Amino acid sequence: MKITKSALAEAWQRTAAGHALLHGVALPPLALSEDELEECVERAWEAAEAAGAEDVGLCLLLDPDGTVHGQHGEYREVFATRDLEQAIYLIAEAAVRQRVDGVAETADALERIDPAWGRRFRTGGLDNTGTVEACGRDPLEGLAWIAGSWRQQDPYTNLAFFRATPGRTVDDEQLALLYGADPAQVAAGTRLKDLQAVDNGRTYWDRQWESCCFGQAGGWTYLLYHETPPGAYADKEAYAALGIEESVWLSATSAKAIYTFDYMRNDHRVDDDWGILELIWYERGRAPYLRGGELDFLNRAVRRAELDHPETTDTFQLYFHALEQSLGLRLPRRDFAEGEVRAAYWAAG
Repeated sequence: MKITKSALAEAWQRTAAGHALLHGVALPPLALSEDELEECVERAWEAAEAAGAEDVGLCLLLDPDGTVHGQHGEYREVFATRDLEQAIYLIAEAAVRQRVDGVAETADALERIDPAWGRRFRTGGLDNTGTVEACGRDPLEGLAWIAGSWRQQDPYTNLAFFRATPGRTVDDEQLALLYGADPAQVAAGTRLKDLQAVDNGRTYWDRQWESCCFGQAGGWTYLLYHETPPGAYADKEAYAALGIEESVWLSATSAKAIYTFDYMRNDHRVDDDWGILELIWYERGRAPYLRGGELDFLNRAVRRAELDHPETTDTFQLYFHALEQSLGLRLPRRDFAEGEVRAAYWAAG
């Protein structure tokens, strides 16, 4: 059945009337055109500022075909659905988040309204596909160890990961060479501690922006660097021969507080047509990507990270932990700490 304005309003009225937690909660502002939506968002911002609130709340757009779109403030669309029950759940989730404090509290509140809603929120998805096993370990034992320093571009601005087709491994030395690493240092097996030892570290201090680190972990080949030299990976045939099927780029520009995530799979950017994504968007308790979209697997992993590790308050660490849990990204913390990771400067032009 196609969702109409009256059907949506009636369904929400029944839902809100049936649960004490939702008593008095009105249906979010509903627009029937993009222009109306823009006006709704502007009014929502004004109301939030007047109330001293940080959460602008949800605004809705109803298409002629019955698709309900949800948007928080000036952020991009956070969901789009033609399923009335799903739309009601998403509206309720946003309403409860504004009324309680904390991710676990939101899950408990939704569970009191409907046990299926509680399970849905805890999994981070849009269906009731069961639960995810709790992590049971310290996130900082995995990829999340690097999240804090990375925000200051330490040890590197760009963290790039590459994975080949099943049964193959992307050659880390060849990858580094194609990006422009010094062939002599790659052939010699140079380590980070070797670069840092020259001239009591003064040379490395002066040239660290011209360096890279590389290796393999968790089925991925990684390459960390600040800036690539002109002409890097110009040999397209050699690059294609590496058999890369997936790649993930994380980039930090601390001076501008810009942190990006870019995921490519089979020459397709996985992003629901959002483009390269800024991690600054991520707000604890709110799925960072389009619900039910291409990156919904990461929404689920983020939610599990939040619930499994309430002691972790740094959202970047939670996000990096979610990347490890969902995609298997890893970096060897001990190798970096002890300088054992493979390293090289870019070759002289």
